[in-house]
Amino acid sequence: MFNDAYTQRVYEQVTHRDGEQKEFLQAVREVLESLEPVIRQHPEFESAGVLERLVEPERLVQFRVAWTDDQGRTQVNRGYRVQFNSALGPYKGGLRFHPSVNQSIVKFLGFEQIMKNALTGLPMGGGKGGSDFNPKGRSDAEVMRFCQAFMTELQRHIGQFTDVPAGDIGVGGREIGYLFGQYKRIRDEFTGTLTGKALEFGGSLARNEATGYGLCYFTDEAMSSIRGDSLADKTVVISGSGNVAIFAAEKAQQLGATVLTVSDSSGYIHDPEGIQVEVVKDIKLKRRGRIKEYAQLVPSAEYHEGCEGVWSVPCDVALPCATQNELDIEGAKTLVANGCTVVCEGANMPTTPQAIETLQQAGVIYGPGKAANAGGVAVSGLEMSQNSQRLSWSFEDVDRRLHAIMVDIFHTCAKAADSYGATNDLMRGANIAGFLKVGNAMIAQGVL
Repeated sequence: MFNDAYTQRVYEQVTHRDGEQKEFLQAVREVLESLEPVIRQHPEFESAGVLERLVEPERLVQFRVAWTDDQGRTQVNRGYRVQFNSALGPYKGGLRFHPSVNQSIVKFLGFEQIMKNALTGLPMGGGKGGSDFNPKGRSDAEVMRFCQAFMTELQRHIGQFTDVPAGDIGVGGREIGYLFGQYKRIRDEFTGTLTGKALEFGGSLARNEATGYGLCYFTDEAMSSIRGDSLADKTVVISGSGNVAIFAAEKAQQLGATVLTVSDSSGYIHDPEGIQVEVVKDIKLKRRGRIKEYAQLVPSAEYHEGCEGVWSVPCDVALPCATQNELDIEGAKTLVANGCTVVCEGANMPTTPQAIETLQQAGVIYGPGKAANAGGVAVSGLEMSQNSQRLSWSFEDVDRRLHAIMVDIFHTCAKAADSYGATNDLMRGANIAGFLKVGNAMIAQGVL
């Protein structure tokens, strides 16, 4: 429920215009509810119409992507790019290739990206994009042809000083390589217009690891500051088995934790002796296989059908790293009943509003994705810096900067929450801190 007339009015305006976009409405509602104490103390945001402008993208592009499959048949997908807010810098955010992608998905992701990028302290605005193309089961040649067709249209709207896309679900190193190659061919320029590139042509060391590592740095700092604790000797449940999940598992184990699970869309692995990250890397990153293959290779592991069952495994810490709304109220209740005391998000908006309320009421440390998973875009920002300087920093240098950024993000969120009467509410703190930076920049730049 809204207690402020201004936030209520803005939300009603969004529901009137975009009532069918449930993911976008969910993201907007969470942010607006968090901002009510800020709006009460700072009427200048209402007089400048900041919230009305914040929830409306500066630009939303939808385009046709026609390409030819290996059988010579023409396939047609939809492509999207939402350029949501450029108050702090060029639009920055990933591309998602997944059958679920639609306007609601890209808008919720782009809206979240505004706050996330602001929290990193780097000069980046918020954007997102993608397509309903599904790379699973497609040959390399088909993926290449799709990426080239997609970039042929997208290149009109992006550039190193305008909009810098990266990867997301379904868009890894292979896809970024094809997209970058087509951009370079059409524009005849070699610039840092995409991030997440391979090291051979401008990528950054530690970029693949960044989101997962950053998630663990944030989680460890939250546990230390709020409870005087750490990830050392804790049991951890992780959902997903993509880049974020894999490198979160790797870093959690480096910090002394035992990671019990990974999952994919079909089911989950429970390995009470600790997930063997190198085995998961081979299955998912090299062979693009299914996670059930892990149980065939590791005798101590069990495979269970149904990915939602991952939350039934007792643990100290849960890290949702798969997709939006994967952790519902039943999963949250099960985690609490089994003694879980920390939930930090590696995916974007993976926890439903009812589940968040359940966790917070139980005193669980809850780290929202816009803060906890900001390590990926932070190192993308560092990749942009390296490209601009024509330099390549060492893994240790990038990792050190990443760690410092994630620690700073936690304390920025905690301080903002405390300043507005919501001590240790990291969700409100993240929304408030991100908004204040963006909102003040919007006011300073006039009505745009």
